[in-house]
Amino acid sequence: MSDEKSEDTPVVPFTTPEILALEAQIAVTRQQLASTVDEVVTRLDPRTQAAAAAAASRQMVHDALSEDAAPEDQARARKVLGGAVAGVVVLVALVVLRARRHD
Repeated sequence: MSDEKSEDTPVVPFTTPEILALEAQIAVTRQQLASTVDEVVTRLDPRTQAAAAAAASRQMVHDALSEDAAPEDQARARKVLGGAVAGVVVLVALVVLRARRHD
């Protein structure tokens, strides 16, 4: 007698309600993981980040210059833009001073 199964005997997979529930849970988890990975990829995309930064900058300028912006937003936008302008002025001054020293 042999331990080999005959080709005529169909192989019936062993399943229970618990196994079916676990398989369903694994499928749901796999779908959630795929969705999360897609979201992370989208958030880390340089074009997406650049677009978000541009939109935030436009909103900041709008808040600083618009009279219909909330007073808190207007004050914050003016402080941020003022700091940015001051930073650019300092940078330009340093470049000019360095250029004059090398002449």
